[in-house]
Amino acid sequence: MINLVYLKNVVTLRLDEGKCTGCGMCLEVCPHGVLKMNNSAAFIQNRDACMECGACRRNCPAGAITVQSGVGCATAVINSLLGRKGGDCCCSIDSDDTGKSGCC
Repeated sequence: MINLVYLKNVVTLRLDEGKCTGCGMCLEVCPHGVLKMNNSAAFIQNRDACMECGACRRNCPAGAITVQSGVGCATAVINSLLGRKGGDCCCSIDSDDTGKSGCC
């Protein structure tokens, strides 16, 4: 697998190592191998490879991970490819001809 890096230092991913129980679920669901295990707890190995999908947060039984899914560069890249303005959030895009707004 190619090690993709999106934008440097913009990812919202955070890990509270004090809450981590070392179950490893975050490692199982992360599509880019952002997290690794160190003894009995996870740690963030490559924050900039995170695409902010939120799989780690949704699957962490201890609530040790926070990430604002879709607000970072993944959404910006998608919106850019779709020719949308304002890459922060697809919900902030102005209405189109049909009166529907963005992707929400």
